[in-house]
Amino acid sequence: MKKRSRQPQVPPEKNETIRQQIISALTGHTLSGKEISAEARIPEKQVYDHLEHIQKSLSRGDHQLTVTPAECLKCGFVFKKREKLRTPGRCPLCHSEHIQESLYSIQQ
Repeated sequence: MKKRSRQPQVPPEKNETIRQQIISALTGHTLSGKEISAEARIPEKQVYDHLEHIQKSLSRGDHQLTVTPAECLKCGFVFKKREKLRTPGRCPLCHSEHIQESLYSIQQ
């Protein structure tokens, strides 16, 4: 049996912070929370916290975080007045849990 030399694993270098990665992924593209999670390689739960901070920081400049609201796929209810960035768990009208995710993009 061969012995392998144990070299410490070095994580890949990151030139951008997670929020910078999310901003560059959303600039010119429309993505869901799951797609942002895959792009930035972070859990989906963390994406929404980062999006809140990104929304605040972009409001000071020329860019804006655009949110396409979630929609119930059973009855068609659109969550227009929802202020939270997370996708809701169920529809208030038909109580269905079959909901299309909110979509996010950055516009000038």
